[in-house]
Amino acid sequence: MKLSKKSILMIMASAICIVGGIILWPKDRNQHHHEYSKDVYYCPMHPNYTSNKPGNCPICNMKLVKRETAPEPGENLATAGKTKNTQKKILYWTDPMIPGYKASGPGKSPMGMDLIPVYEQAKIEDGEAVEGHVAISLDAPKQHLIGIKIQKVGIRNLTKTIRAFGTVAHDRELYQTEAEYLQAIVAFKRAVSSNIPEVVEQAKEVVAAVHMRLVHMGLNDGLIEELAQKNELDHSLLLDETGPVWVYAYIYQYEIPYIDVGTPVKVEVPSFTQETFEGVVRAVDPMVDENTRTIRVRILVKDAKGVLKPDMYVNAQMDVDLGKVLAVPQEAVFHTGTQDIVFVDKGNGIFQPRKVTLGTEAKGFFEIKSGLKEGETVVTSGNFLIDSESRLKAAMEEFDSGGNTHDQ
Repeated sequence: MKLSKKSILMIMASAICIVGGIILWPKDRNQHHHEYSKDVYYCPMHPNYTSNKPGNCPICNMKLVKRETAPEPGENLATAGKTKNTQKKILYWTDPMIPGYKASGPGKSPMGMDLIPVYEQAKIEDGEAVEGHVAISLDAPKQHLIGIKIQKVGIRNLTKTIRAFGTVAHDRELYQTEAEYLQAIVAFKRAVSSNIPEVVEQAKEVVAAVHMRLVHMGLNDGLIEELAQKNELDHSLLLDETGPVWVYAYIYQYEIPYIDVGTPVKVEVPSFTQETFEGVVRAVDPMVDENTRTIRVRILVKDAKGVLKPDMYVNAQMDVDLGKVLAVPQEAVFHTGTQDIVFVDKGNGIFQPRKVTLGTEAKGFFEIKSGLKEGETVVTSGNFLIDSESRLKAAMEEFDSGGNTHDQ
């Protein structure tokens, strides 16, 4: 069958149209999909404000958050929000301005705001419950935004420094009591040689009474025994041009457990900033001053040049070796008022609140008595915001437990 010229032209025109449609259709389809899936950034506090690039909200200056891709027409809502990278499931839709508000699908909130999806988070491991807190999950961008820093828990050799003010002793009362004690001992020895029981007993009671006075004045049994053996008054309690001198320093009652006889001391005089005097604790008073709530520490200080003068003000520094203990930086501990907590980095962006029992604080570190173990990782920066997020999530979960879901 022979085709006419007109028929041939019509066939050729149809073929051109078909080929052109095949060529143009995918391009148009891809362009439409690109426009549809273009990134959109919004302000969590002002969801109506959107932008096609990251930045800050012009209203409140909060950093814009990337909005997840909305489901395409015909896409099943159950799979909406899932991407090749995250594959997260939408739990519900909400309005950030209405705490606890939930909806089963996209739309508008009662305030007229566009609802945003809330996705399931990574599974958070169970741990010891901390009142008012729950574990939270933060992805890498949020951690960077918050400024999170972490550090491993380890064993450290801690040294606690106790500083106290003091004076060079000029103690006439103690000097006189020591003299009475030595005289009482002499009298007791004479009474023993008299072989009169009543006299011996009376002399013994006098020695015991003066001994008790010395204890109340701050001398321990070792110093009293030393005084009795030397049988010589301590002239450094008054005025002695050379030799060791006594310094009375005053520490707070919570510092008592760290100071004992034999603790080394460095003494400085504000008017002699270039010179340091070495000393050692010889006694700690048995009673707390009811007015200042301090305890007097008696320090024997070397002063070969006779620089230190009676009643001169001094500063005392006592370095106490606490040994090797489990410790974390001070910044890692969050004080809530009723408990001390840290946030443990469990990996995969999960941060778990953990209650801890603190020991001594020394040079920027806290001793950990319980709640952590060596090798765990804790947050040292950004824990204030993590604490706020943990509290908020705990409050929301408690609020939601009563039911506040809205179907659309």
